[in-house]
Amino acid sequence: MDVVTQLTEALPGKVETAPATLEHYRRDRSGHVADGLPLALVRAASIDDVRITCRIASATGTPIVSRGAGTGLAGGGIAGAGEIILSTEGMTRILEISPANQYAVVEPGILNGDLNRELRQHGLWWPPDPASKDISTVGGNIAMNAGGLLCAKYGVTREAVLALKVVLADGRLISVGHKSVKGVTGYDLCALMIGSEGTLGVIVECTLKLRPVVTGTVVTIGAFFDSVDLAATAAARITAAGLQPAIMEILDQRTLDCVSRFTGNDLISRGNSYFLVQCDGHASAQESSAVLGIITDAGGTAEETTDPIESERLVDVRRQGFPALEAMGTMLVEDVAVPRDRMSAVFRKITELEGKYAITIPTACHAGDGNLHPCFVFHGDTVPEEVWHAAEELFTFVLTLGGTLSGEHGIGVLKRRWLRDELGDDQLEIQKQIKAVFDPQNILNPGKVFDPAMPVANGVVDATVGGLRREQTLSRHARL
Repeated sequence: MDVVTQLTEALPGKVETAPATLEHYRRDRSGHVADGLPLALVRAASIDDVRITCRIASATGTPIVSRGAGTGLAGGGIAGAGEIILSTEGMTRILEISPANQYAVVEPGILNGDLNRELRQHGLWWPPDPASKDISTVGGNIAMNAGGLLCAKYGVTREAVLALKVVLADGRLISVGHKSVKGVTGYDLCALMIGSEGTLGVIVECTLKLRPVVTGTVVTIGAFFDSVDLAATAAARITAAGLQPAIMEILDQRTLDCVSRFTGNDLISRGNSYFLVQCDGHASAQESSAVLGIITDAGGTAEETTDPIESERLVDVRRQGFPALEAMGTMLVEDVAVPRDRMSAVFRKITELEGKYAITIPTACHAGDGNLHPCFVFHGDTVPEEVWHAAEELFTFVLTLGGTLSGEHGIGVLKRRWLRDELGDDQLEIQKQIKAVFDPQNILNPGKVFDPAMPVANGVVDATVGGLRREQTLSRHARL
């Protein structure tokens, strides 16, 4: 009996094979498209559904790609020929909210925005704040260790997870982490699962660490600088002064120009870089005053407001960044991070690469944590060689600064060939060995994170996804 028949009989009404449905799962928000159509889509509604799917996949040696909302930007959630898509989008229940212990237990398919709307009724919130929070799932956030605008003050997803239930490749269910605030029993497998991109197990239940809703006046500052270098310098000075705004964001000249044209609001005449800062909490007035002084001393022209409508107007300049860039056409959206006092060097390097390779690279930046998003603009459905060369040169430069290949998007298929450059031979081999312990058949999201041209630790080579040349010619759509 073939694998699709087994799934259909074991999970009646939960397996779909219509080509039009499967086509959607060949791509994620990165625009990357996998070869061929997947075998089937399993819409899991329970932990048992996930366990059954994994047991059948394990018994037949069939690869599984676990999937949330598909908002990833590294190609980590795409499925192709010979693979099963295991969707947890339908697992959306809130199982428990404990105000006394400040945690919530939820299923992985619930959206960030929906969860926080419910938590707010209890005076609580879950801090991870990716730009896709209204359309991305909690399980996907955890699988990718997602970031966002609030990371510098409130942390990335890893700091907001207490425990997980995970289904392994063979269908076993394990519980990792603790509901208690403290817990040091054994190795920290919960932390290992966070950011594992679906390669070690399928997350089926999440115990989340919550915070009380922030009270006090919110102060928002929108500032313009003559150059992005000056804006980055101001951001580094704010951090060095011991200040910790909730939001610090930078748009470079090219991005600001796109926003101006996209919105019809003449922003570019006010400066060549936009710097957004937001302070919250009981000390927001004193903090914003100090921030404003640093911005002015660094040459910025700023406006400050506590009015919610005016605040939203200033924040919206940043939010319109990616929609404005989307309107330009096709892009390779990148994600690097460096120590915060080295952002200026990265912006200068990006300008150098634009001239060297005759390409346009608009860049936005989470300045509070040194996470930059260069967007390589090109024409057509295939990433040109000069774009890959420019990206590789940027990655190499970032690593020399003590930075990392990804601050929040993950590795997926987009960056797997450069993973060795950051990790080194020994650490890369150890990570492959860890993968082999959890997934000895290499059926969980094969071809993601680790370059399939290189064998995994147990000698299995993934043949379902092509190697370096294929990665260079993946089709892309004009979207983020």
